[in-house]
Amino acid sequence: METETNNIFTVSQINEYIKAIIDDNKLLNSVYIKGEISNFTNHYKTGHLYFTLKDADGIIRAVMFKSSAVKLKYMPENGMKVIAHGRVSVFPRDGQYVFYADNIEPDGIGALYVAFEQLKTRLETEGLFRADKKLPLPKIPVRIGIITSPTGAAVRDMINILGRRFPFAEIILYPSLVQGENASAQMIEGLEYFNKRETDPVNVIIIGRGGGSIEDLWAFNSEELAHSIAKLKIPVISAVGHETDFTICDFVSDKRAPTPSAAAELAVPDIVELKQKFVNLITRMEMLLAQKVKIYRQNVERVEKNRIFVSPKNIIDDKRMVVLNYSNQFENVMKLYIQTKKNAFERNAVTLNALNPLAIISRGYSAVFGADGALIKSVEQVAVGDEINVKTTDGNIVGEVKNIEWK
Repeated sequence: METETNNIFTVSQINEYIKAIIDDNKLLNSVYIKGEISNFTNHYKTGHLYFTLKDADGIIRAVMFKSSAVKLKYMPENGMKVIAHGRVSVFPRDGQYVFYADNIEPDGIGALYVAFEQLKTRLETEGLFRADKKLPLPKIPVRIGIITSPTGAAVRDMINILGRRFPFAEIILYPSLVQGENASAQMIEGLEYFNKRETDPVNVIIIGRGGGSIEDLWAFNSEELAHSIAKLKIPVISAVGHETDFTICDFVSDKRAPTPSAAAELAVPDIVELKQKFVNLITRMEMLLAQKVKIYRQNVERVEKNRIFVSPKNIIDDKRMVVLNYSNQFENVMKLYIQTKKNAFERNAVTLNALNPLAIISRGYSAVFGADGALIKSVEQVAVGDEINVKTTDGNIVGEVKNIEWK
């Protein structure tokens, strides 16, 4: 079999040829593909997204480059059913056709809603929504900061309600966009302004706007705005949209109001109710004071009727008898104490007298002392010629030792 040289191609030539055919197909240059994401990889270094789209009968490799991925409001996940737009082409090196996606929309649910749920889950995991981090609202605020559009109906409603309910509070408005690309950045600047305000600081901040679509309210789903609110040491009331509207701002703020008007009612007390509370408090204080006075008056009356005021002489006589009784008891105790000491002294005197050598001498005995005054008890203490002193009952005899006899 002869081979025609005109029909011999390299692998890369075939791949490039097929790529050219597919790239020239207008249908494949702009196509929507419906499928389920699998094998999803977020290449963080490059920002490119790699994944596979599949259905029950087939799969197709897909890639979304960073230039398109940064425009997504949410992050795709495995198992997510989507409708992706892009083009089909061939990657010549591998000889495989690839779907190059430039947009991915969740199938059956909006991309903004998916982004909202993903951010909500992440911030909740970080602890930004914890109840123990919520600051209490002040009972009597002196100054109230408001961050909202200066031209919307919401700000007029809030100012009217604040002025009617509690006209003593000062209202400080920080005008800001509440919709669009730069809205969240301006609202963050407003929070920083109130947070750094050292002279006449505000006691509470209201941030919000009137109702709208999820796109209109999207600025309040900013992650940066959520972290700014969480760092504040001033309580924040979120007042975004209608009662059925929920944003990230609602969850991270210290208090969520269903509407801007409701936020104004939460921020300040009603002056009419406050006055009535003061009236009730004053009335109760007067009642308690009257009760106290009545009790003290009864105590004084009881004291006035006491015996010490009615007949003081009887009380003095009673106390005198008590003193006399104590005096008698003390005298008896002292007599007993002295007698005990006297008896002990007499016993000691008898004992000492029995041991007194003079007592022995008085019975006919004598005591011999040396020249140095020491009592002589043995012949060994003297020598012939020594002077001695003999002690008798009626005097002393001085003599000299002439002779010593040993037993």
